[in-house]
Amino acid sequence: MAEQRTERSGRPIAASQRPTGGDKAIATGKKQYFRRKKVCRFCVDKVDDINYKDVKTLMSFVSERGKITPRRISGVCTPHQKRLSEAIKQARNIALVPFASRM
Repeated sequence: MAEQRTERSGRPIAASQRPTGGDKAIATGKKQYFRRKKVCRFCVDKVDDINYKDVKTLMSFVSERGKITPRRISGVCTPHQKRLSEAIKQARNIALVPFASRM
């Protein structure tokens, strides 16, 4: 019992030593759900260039409010996300894709 080390001295615990939410799930026996790793759609299809005239593809990466979907949500890799955002911006400038939807 004397060997238990707890931080009760009032000092803050370092972030690396704090318990995470995953520890609780294991301790209580809850079922864990693992999110599947997102794979870049353009890398899978081996698409080299993203065309600004392909409105159907571009609109799948634009939200209802007209915002470009971020990488962490869409699952697109960094180089393709940069090309995708440039293509969406080009399509917006020539009025193929709306800047924002109606409210």
